[in-house]
Order: sequence, then structure tokens, then C-alpha cells
Amino acid sequence: MSYLQRLIVNTLAFISLSVLFPYKFYVGSLLMAFLASVVLSGLNMFVKPILHILSLPITLITFGLFSFIINAMMLKFTSVLVGEQNFAFSSFGSAILIAVIMSIINSIVSDHFSSKYN
Repeated sequence: MSYLQRLIVNTLAFISLSVLFPYKFYVGSLLMAFLASVVLSGLNMFVKPILHILSLPITLITFGLFSFIINAMMLKFTSVLVGEQNFAFSSFGSAILIAVIMSIINSIVSDHFSSKYN
């Protein structure tokens, strides 16, 4: 799956999840969802590997479940960088819920594209 396809999938997921969970997650517009996808991809590229290395012991102890906490932290940091009036979570628990659902969506879409073209 190409970079642009991942951005589109994340943008659509952000919009869809803000409609499904209006009191937990807010996205101001389609442009803000796309901007958040770009910012999130940059954070995932540069910051997330460092956090995974630093949190390796606790990730091993929790059998990998701590990675959802790291994903939620990336989403909260994205909301800070984009602006919390345009892209916000009601709580850290909401960010964890959205992170879990985004992980499921991305794995399903990635699996679909990999099986379709192989």
C-alpha cells in the first residue's frame, strides 16, 4: 500500500470515527483530518521508533499491549500539534479506544491490499 493510500485510509478513518464517537473524538473538517494524517505519519516515522525502543521492557511484560498506549500517545501528540480545537479527544481513554480501532482498520486494509496484489 502506498503512502498516499495510507493517508487516505487514515483520513477516512478519522472522519468515520469522529461520526461514530462524537463525544469522545472530534475532527473539525476533512482538511483537518488529512492534516492530522500527515502529522501522525511524521510522528510515526520519527518519534514512535524511539518510544518503542525506550518502552521495550514494559512492552514485553504486557505481551505487546503497551503498543496501544504508544499509539494513543501519538494520537494525543497529533492533536496537540494540529490544534485541539480542530482535532481533539475527550480523554486519554478515548485516545486508546481510537488507537485500537485505527490499528484494526489499518491491519484489515493493509491485509486486503497485500493479498489483492500478490
